Amino acid sequence: MNKQFYLYLCATLILMSSCNEEAPLYPEPQSPEEALSTFVLDDNFEIQVFATEPFVQDPVEMIFDEKGNIFVVEMPDYPFQPEGTEGQGRIKVLLDTDGDGKIDDTKIFADKIKDATSLQPWKGGLLVTAAPYIYYMKDEDGDMVADTKEVLFEGFFNKNQEAQITNLRFNVDNWIYAANHGQAGEITYMDGEEKMQMQGADFRFRLDKEKYEKESAPAQFGQAFNDWGHRFFTQNTIHIQNMVVPYRYLHRHPYLPSAKGVVNVSDHDLRMYQLTEAPYWRRERSNRRQKKYDEQGLNRTEYIDNHFTGASGGTHYGGDLFPEEYRGNIFTGEVMGGLVHRDVVILPSDQSQYVAQRAKNEQEKEFLASKDPWFRPAHFTVGPDGALYVVDFYRQHIETPLSIPEDLKLDMDFMRGSDMGRIYRIVPKSSSVPVLPTTVTENSGDAASYVEWIAHPNQWFRLHGQRLLLEKQDLSVLPQVKELLMNHPEAAVRLHAIYVLEGLDALDESTIQVALKDENPRVREYGLILAETYPKLVNAVIALAQDSDNRVVMQTALSLGNYNSSKIYTPLAQILENNINSSWIRTAVLSSEAGSSMTLWNAVATKTNLLKEYSGDIGKFVHDFGYVQGGKNDKKEILSFVQKLTGLSDDYLEQGLMGLSKGLKRSKTELADDVKETILKAASKLDSKKEAIEKNLTPKKK
Repeated sequence: MNKQFYLYLCATLILMSSCNEEAPLYPEPQSPEEALSTFVLDDNFEIQVFATEPFVQDPVEMIFDEKGNIFVVEMPDYPFQPEGTEGQGRIKVLLDTDGDGKIDDTKIFADKIKDATSLQPWKGGLLVTAAPYIYYMKDEDGDMVADTKEVLFEGFFNKNQEAQITNLRFNVDNWIYAANHGQAGEITYMDGEEKMQMQGADFRFRLDKEKYEKESAPAQFGQAFNDWGHRFFTQNTIHIQNMVVPYRYLHRHPYLPSAKGVVNVSDHDLRMYQLTEAPYWRRERSNRRQKKYDEQGLNRTEYIDNHFTGASGGTHYGGDLFPEEYRGNIFTGEVMGGLVHRDVVILPSDQSQYVAQRAKNEQEKEFLASKDPWFRPAHFTVGPDGALYVVDFYRQHIETPLSIPEDLKLDMDFMRGSDMGRIYRIVPKSSSVPVLPTTVTENSGDAASYVEWIAHPNQWFRLHGQRLLLEKQDLSVLPQVKELLMNHPEAAVRLHAIYVLEGLDALDESTIQVALKDENPRVREYGLILAETYPKLVNAVIALAQDSDNRVVMQTALSLGNYNSSKIYTPLAQILENNINSSWIRTAVLSSEAGSSMTLWNAVATKTNLLKEYSGDIGKFVHDFGYVQGGKNDKKEILSFVQKLTGLSDDYLEQGLMGLSKGLKRSKTELADDVKETILKAASKLDSKKEAIEKNLTPKKK
């Protein structure tokens, strides 16, 4: 081998070796200042650094208490659950010692908490979700360190950090709500023996009344209440759902065809507009899945990017700092796409559910998007200043390892970035509003000052003011509160006022009648809820059966179902006739014992024209009414129902018998021979459906 050829070979080998050095699969982190330059934000706003590592690490929620103390809960163990009863979770107090609007120090309020995710101020301390518990922690000596830690509730599901009890929220109705993602659990309160099964439900409780109960599900991570206490929540791919019917109504009896009380209200579904590329593992996993679908001949698309898969932290903007068109919007993070999505939510007067729309200037872009793939906007807070605070978990990887193929995980460090975290503050351009207004820092702490808070244009003040009045139980403020209810021009303030009265046990029939006659439909809606425990108000409730607002009418149907009165059947039937095209109102009527009884059926037949001419919506009601009758399996009621059906058209007969047979099949209780014979005789007129009906009535062989 000559020298020239040897040098050529060495150079070639060196070049080949250099070319084989692979580029890193995943990018490196950026400093907070560098990350700021990657943001593309709505032109009306600017984004500021509020807190960064080392002062915050792995933050998942931040709150302000009534004194202006700023608490953040950190979850450094994610995505791995530590062994034993302790973890590395922390609750910190964030401090701005020099008053420049940036955090420069912290105190550890509590540490070694396993799976802590959410905070709610209560009686000078904090409620903390940390599955399987909800704790109450309090600093007793003023050093900003928790001295007591009490278990209030225990038994919540704790096997998946992405679907555990979280998102504590105090609402205008004086209940505290928590997201449970519908997970199973056996809940006990304060070491009690009585256990409540949580399967398929979220959770709400009132510590002032020692009440707790299930709520319509499934909220995952992100729960918001608008100015009217209406509930919205986030669930990975479904970035905004609305609770339309609460759990307590849907489970008054167990026979409804569907007890689902929530709905996806987005009119733009999964599409989003991210500025980051999908990570290597996601591209590879998606390509594998798509190949499998194609080989199986499935008409299915596995989206790699630009579609919601990690929606998180939906938050209502109830502040007074943003321009009017942003108030009442819902802001949701997308931790996989590195963006903040904005929904404009409206409640049409002819509907019971909201509609969530993209803003006109965001049809093909997002409110905020980052080019930094480490940006993980997990949650938000609206502060007393009216600013929107973005809680950035800031990790190289956010996806749970459970959903990633083993070979792809070999190149992934799921803890990379666990020593990092950021919180940003979004304000209108040129805004100079301080983080803590003087209305917070100089507040006297007496009850009268908190009455002033419930009249504040910022929802933060109203909710904290109401909660504090509930805690203080100072009856000297009743004249002030009643004055707000009677004369304040803002309906949201009047709504808070009536629930302050409720929390102080100062409601009476005349006060509730004021709410029932309020000019705003949302106040009337809550007046109906409060009237349910006052039998003498049944006529005042009936009067709203003809209300111009659809959601008020739906609530009228729900509330009437709680009355034990012969007066309710005709108005329930008339509500059906006037709103038969609304599936929510049909469900509202059927959800009660009265609304699913043959007495109601007779009112429909004699007091309305519903059964005179067939339509699809009426047919659905007849089907579902039959389904409930089948579930109840009351011989007398079934025979009466079948007899009534045989006098109607074949279309109604078919719908009623199909619903009845499905309900009987689901009930799994033995059917009397004469009842079965009567049903089959009626079905003999229905050649196309007789076989299906008979099959439903035939028990499966063991």
